[in-house]
Amino acid sequence: MGILVGYPNIGGTEKDLQLNFGLPISEQVEMRTPHLPAEWFPQSGVQLTWPHAGTDWAYMLEEVQQCFVQIAREIASREKLLIVTPEPDEVLKQIENQVNMDHVVFLQAETNDTWARDHGAITMLDGSAATLLDFKFNGWGLKFASDKDNLITLKAVEKGVLKGQYQNRLGFVLEGGSLESDGMGTLLTTSECLLSPNRNGQMNNVEIEEYLRSVFHLQQVLWLDHGYLAGDDTDSHIDTLARLCSPTTIAYVKCTDSEDEHFEALQKMEDQLKTFRTLSGEPYRLLALPMADKIVFDGERLPATYANFLILNDAVLYPTYNQPQNDESAARVLQQAFPQHEIVGIDCTALIKQHGSLHCVTMQYPKGVL
Repeated sequence: MGILVGYPNIGGTEKDLQLNFGLPISEQVEMRTPHLPAEWFPQSGVQLTWPHAGTDWAYMLEEVQQCFVQIAREIASREKLLIVTPEPDEVLKQIENQVNMDHVVFLQAETNDTWARDHGAITMLDGSAATLLDFKFNGWGLKFASDKDNLITLKAVEKGVLKGQYQNRLGFVLEGGSLESDGMGTLLTTSECLLSPNRNGQMNNVEIEEYLRSVFHLQQVLWLDHGYLAGDDTDSHIDTLARLCSPTTIAYVKCTDSEDEHFEALQKMEDQLKTFRTLSGEPYRLLALPMADKIVFDGERLPATYANFLILNDAVLYPTYNQPQNDESAARVLQQAFPQHEIVGIDCTALIKQHGSLHCVTMQYPKGVL
């Protein structure tokens, strides 16, 4: 049973939206014109870009590779897994007895690092047709080398590993970790990241929003102006702070310790989230994730966050930090957000030593792409 509703988008063309009653909210909405699918849209698989001795992980390579094996095992037990690596034979030795190899695809490519969320293709859908947008990755505002990572998407398309229409967007700097989409025309992002002068400094905030609206066929852009994590290299990627879990639900990091350096900024973030409205004009259902206890490595506080989870077709993989009370609390919140998904924790204390976490090292692709 369903109804078909048409309404005008900002470009003046008609956008169709089908509501199928009785289905989970994550399955209720299907956009018929080009749109940026939500992460919960049915997936064909997930990309991991594997750590090797030529990356910044060299000093702790075995430790981080063990973490990647755990992530790979959970993904490949459910859907396809694309592993990008310059040394597939070496990776095969690490995973072949622990991972469902029937679901693993390799792409041999040179890489600078492992942050697939930010160098992977961003997929647009028009019905069943996929367009793979290749934006420029410049090492989070010229902080790190990215020349090899910036070529991965093109190579994946040329080799037929990713299927869809390739679209060169290399004139604009954009990372997947800075975007959250509800699949219906709402984009959630942070002004700290997207307005960074070392990304698209030739454009002002109005021009950047107009660009995003045009490229992603958006109805609204929700700019989060507050919130940060100490030790974060990304200039406050949205996936470290607040995440869309459905068209009406946002999970976000909440700090309750008034002595913590993040308290004021995250309180302002929460206050702003309360002012945001869905496309139907309703306030969002807000679910507070716990703030991880302070973790220090080599004298620096690390950006441990429970917001950096990955949504799969039937599971949510979320980072844990050897903090049983916080880890369990985060799982309970995520189960509220995703009642039909299995909530699976993966120890990511290794990942945050390089200032990222679980969502940062993955990139999902909608059905039909991988």
